[in-house]
Amino acid sequence: MNDSPIDSSSTPTTIPIRVLVVDNDKNHAQAMAETLERVGYACTAATSGPEGARFIEQGTFDVVITDLVMNEVDGEAILRLARECLPACEVIVVTGHASVPKAVEAMQQGAFNFLEKPLNTDRLRAVAQRAADAVRLKLANVDLQQRLDERFGFEGIIYASETMKRVVERVKRIAPTDATVLISGETGTGKELIAQAIHQNSPRKKKPFVALNCAALSEHLLESELFGHVKGAYTDAGADRVGRFEYAHGGTLFLDEVGDMPMPTQIKLLRVLESGEIVRVGENKPTQVNVRLLSATNRDLNDAIQSGAFRHDLYHRLKVVTIDLPGLKHRREDIIPLIDHFRKMFNKKHHKQIKGLSSSVSRKLFAYDWPGNVRQVRNFVESMVVVDNDTILDEDDLPMELMEVQERETVPTDGASNTPWNLVGRPLEEIEHWAIEQTLRLAHGNREETARILGIGARTLYRKIKDYGL
Repeated sequence: MNDSPIDSSSTPTTIPIRVLVVDNDKNHAQAMAETLERVGYACTAATSGPEGARFIEQGTFDVVITDLVMNEVDGEAILRLARECLPACEVIVVTGHASVPKAVEAMQQGAFNFLEKPLNTDRLRAVAQRAADAVRLKLANVDLQQRLDERFGFEGIIYASETMKRVVERVKRIAPTDATVLISGETGTGKELIAQAIHQNSPRKKKPFVALNCAALSEHLLESELFGHVKGAYTDAGADRVGRFEYAHGGTLFLDEVGDMPMPTQIKLLRVLESGEIVRVGENKPTQVNVRLLSATNRDLNDAIQSGAFRHDLYHRLKVVTIDLPGLKHRREDIIPLIDHFRKMFNKKHHKQIKGLSSSVSRKLFAYDWPGNVRQVRNFVESMVVVDNDTILDEDDLPMELMEVQERETVPTDGASNTPWNLVGRPLEEIEHWAIEQTLRLAHGNREETARILGIGARTLYRKIKDYGL
């Protein structure tokens, strides 16, 4: 093997790369491993095909470099085994001049590249670097997908109430289909989050999710955004532009505040839903699109239809399936879990160590009607985390809107008949059982938070939970 100075540009970065070298020429295997180790790769050398196969079956490697011609287990067998056992791995085959056609065949079967003997150090490191970069890209895509699943998957929807549980169960049934969905709910209830969850759990999840707010644009701009335009279509159209429908091809298009869409645009949208074709502004030629349409509104579209502001036929096209998101005041059990979720989020963002809420603040936040819903919770919690200086969110951290909130006298439950008034005259044990059960629900099962709200010790709470079979 010809040696040359180390090229620093080929040094592996960020994600450590584990390399397996397989060659039945012991000296050649060790020389390749040492060459790559000098630039930072973690290398293991196998001096026979069977030994290489055992390493692949028992270990984890990112790049496998294997001689193509070996006794017992050859390079093609190593390639097949690596693709089966290590799906994210890249395989480089090493061959003599006479067997280059076999190396090309190996690439057709999934090998990343091949190297000809005698090996050149720079060439070995350069091909290994490209293989390592390909592996890093795969791992980064997997990590991105996991983070998308965490943020927009069902576990990213924070709830404790039976009401939202029913919504999530409905979303789970809808997501795998290709049906158009109309999501209705007050401003700030999380309609786009639900749309993202539908997309992220559908067969289209690897394709684009494209969102557009219909209320934010004029009729002229909205049509251009939706369908695109060609150069010269209007005064400022200096170049062709791809619209959201084309950009979302194969994926999902989410139209927020669809109830505010101008009537001429509604007509064009209806044509797209019926034909599966869009026509760019200023062009006559139709373009086929394959898009799943999700839409959302905070308006009562039936009222809009009655007043002539929304088309009846478009409404029925959009609402093949409907999801109604209730406001927070109708699902108060979700308030404290949401606050705790945002507390942790903004702890990380603002480098804080907020441990929790005081019991008085918990009661005030629970009592507030949250007209801005989840979006308002998020904004208020961030404000409280930023101004806090003692690691507990207390009344001195509350925004002005919450200072004068009166604590509620009763706590509504999902279908439960017991309320504080119904419990009057009941045995103290029954009242205590109810109070602990409801506070656990309020704290989303967090026992430390429950103990703090109830003003009792954690050990006392654990004992009572056991006594009451909670």
